[in-house]
Amino acid sequence: MAGAAMPTSTVKANIDTKKSYLFPFILVTSLFFLWALIHNMSPILIPHLKKACQLTDMQSAFIDSAVFAAYFLMALPAGAVMKKFGYKAGIILGLCLYAVGAFLFLPAASTRDYTFFLGALFIIATGLTFLETAANPYVSVLGSPETATTRLNLAQSFNGVGAMIAPILGAKFILSGTELSKEQLAAMSPDALQQYLVGEASTVKIPYLVIGVVVLLIAALFVVTKMPEVVEQEDEKFDETAGTKGSIFRHRHLIAAVVTMFFYIGGQVGVNAFFIRFAKYTAGIGEKEAAVLLGSVAGLGFMIGRFFGTFLMRTVKPQTLLALYGVVNVALILIAMTTKGQVAIWTVLAVPFFMSIMFPTIFSLGIKGLGGDTKFGSSLIIMSIVGGAIFPPLMGLISDNSNIQMAYILPLICFAVVVWFGTKGYKLDKAH
Repeated sequence: MAGAAMPTSTVKANIDTKKSYLFPFILVTSLFFLWALIHNMSPILIPHLKKACQLTDMQSAFIDSAVFAAYFLMALPAGAVMKKFGYKAGIILGLCLYAVGAFLFLPAASTRDYTFFLGALFIIATGLTFLETAANPYVSVLGSPETATTRLNLAQSFNGVGAMIAPILGAKFILSGTELSKEQLAAMSPDALQQYLVGEASTVKIPYLVIGVVVLLIAALFVVTKMPEVVEQEDEKFDETAGTKGSIFRHRHLIAAVVTMFFYIGGQVGVNAFFIRFAKYTAGIGEKEAAVLLGSVAGLGFMIGRFFGTFLMRTVKPQTLLALYGVVNVALILIAMTTKGQVAIWTVLAVPFFMSIMFPTIFSLGIKGLGGDTKFGSSLIIMSIVGGAIFPPLMGLISDNSNIQMAYILPLICFAVVVWFGTKGYKLDKAH
């Protein structure tokens, strides 16, 4: 679903709180939509490039691997660049990388070179790493400190908008709706087959050209817009020496959170990555209809679920709700793996609603009580999202050797780990 905003240091800015920062806020909020757009376009690209480049399920899943590997490898360099040159410069660089990667889809489509596509996605995701690193601190200083949380929640809601819109746009402008069997492809003449494959690959050109142009325009607006200076500072409520009394690995609940986040992100990405293939296999639903369902039902459910879960946490402990939602998702996927037709489809579509609170809840429970180790602990949890690069190819491998329905055993295992963390893992430090 929508990408999760990366945590940042406490920030401050020397600004006039009476001054209107409405336009800068709109610009920064657009970043939340832009990275959600790319994350939620992956479930469209996976079945589409599988056709256009004649890939196995495992090979097609490297689309997610390219994106999440960039986050894992480039998060620390992105932070270093912004520490030296500032957040505004980092955002502009990130947007430029995003646009370059989008433009590279054109030659990639012309050559039908899958590694070219993966390289373009890695460049886009590198840009996203810069954007996600900078967005939160900017939102926090674009106005009164008293309303910072409200602004952040509003900005993050555009993650949900991107989660809904991306699959629907992909269905309309990228997916052709033509799904030929192996037998039909084998019966085509070489010229007809080549024409079909080139036609399929070419459908990404206009959408990604438009995306690249829009992103460059937003970068230009950042160049000419006066933005407040964001200054990092240590969180004063933590004892600066607290992180020096031993290895960070003594915080067993943190390690549990790192492991759980690795599995959770793998499960989250995997559920959506193969939904279009799952819909075809279990219910005979075409790629266009499945993509619309993914956006209008799963994407909307994810957004509503985050607000509803936040409301429930007023009366239900976060760890209890996390464990309960994990149990529900294990049950839903088990049903999806053992049924066919509409029952299988709608149980998978219901999963994102219950995934919605998992990332922020795992994260907050993982860093609780770390004191001076909080920044390092946060970085470890964020780096564990590399699970999103590993689990989809494993699901593809299972699918290639069995079927896509059986591949959902991996998300089931991932949510079982979430259940463990919500019941046991979060309190491993109680005796420490």
